[in-house]
Amino acid sequence: MKRYTVALIKGDGIGPEIIDEAVKVLDAISVKEDLEITYKEALLGGSAIEMKGTPIPPETIEIAKSADAVLFGAIGGPKWDDLPRDQRPETGLLKLRKALEVFANLRPVRVYDELINASTLKPEVIKGSDLIVVRELTGGLYFGEPRGYEGEKAFNTMVYTKDEVRRIAKKAFEIAMKRNKKVTSVDKANVLEVSQLWRDTVNEVAQEFPEITLEHMYVDNAAMQLVRDPKQFDVIVTGNIFGDILSDEASMLSGSIGLLPSASIGEKYGLYEPIHGSAPDIAGQGIANPIAMIASAAMMLKYQFGEERAANRIEEAIKKVLKEGYRTRDIAAFDAKEVVTTSEMGSLIAQYASEL
Repeated sequence: MKRYTVALIKGDGIGPEIIDEAVKVLDAISVKEDLEITYKEALLGGSAIEMKGTPIPPETIEIAKSADAVLFGAIGGPKWDDLPRDQRPETGLLKLRKALEVFANLRPVRVYDELINASTLKPEVIKGSDLIVVRELTGGLYFGEPRGYEGEKAFNTMVYTKDEVRRIAKKAFEIAMKRNKKVTSVDKANVLEVSQLWRDTVNEVAQEFPEITLEHMYVDNAAMQLVRDPKQFDVIVTGNIFGDILSDEASMLSGSIGLLPSASIGEKYGLYEPIHGSAPDIAGQGIANPIAMIASAAMMLKYQFGEERAANRIEEAIKKVLKEGYRTRDIAAFDAKEVVTTSEMGSLIAQYASEL
């Protein structure tokens, strides 16, 4: 029996509801796969402010670092919007990511046939799309120095080191080895020296992965290709600002952010979360869609623990639930045979994952 410890950060709004369903599915798959998962709860965000007076108590970082992975729900809400910026819930999440030294953000996007009409793009364009954006998180334009706002002039600096590019490229190639063995590296090497460094370094890393097909694409072309022919992509790896933009663009292929998981990973730690927010307007009503959270738990099994068979069972269970017409309210307009609650959706996925 393999044993893992998971830090559970439920957070605010619908966070506790969707985390509970992810745990339900993980418990079911653990029995099937002979795993033992122990959970340690920790506070973050608005709930931490209410109980501890800070968006991230020191013990939260301790629990996260002592665990094998972190499963995180959602934080924030209008209740805390008037607080000083450094005391808001989001600050807690940024500090946690920094403490865990995560440098790669993974955003998979899969278009489910049963929800193909949820997207604003034509079905024939997006059908069969299944890609992942690997975004560098700690360097580039957002963190480069010098930066400033001086009178009528403002400036930022885009900086990457070879080591920063090498580690994110290696992560992308490793992920591609578990998928369809194709990497598209996105840059702007025709006009930016930092992008030329990026491209040269990615080419070097590619030599370590001879089974992988590598292509380079300028970011403006990549943005166009994502909506023209998304099926051409498998793994997209790119820098911080380009990844920020392209991952949001790619998320719209599916038509619902309630379906999309994500992960922020480093050399040791991993933080797994849905891309949607805390949705305080529907919290406590049992109508939130837990699929993105459950899919994030599957990512944890695959990328953090190496439990690919368990992760695949969960992913197949999600497909089966949607194929059979079960929908939460947010996707009820798309061929729903039965509209179910948050808890019912979690129970169905847990059941199917156990049966597959």
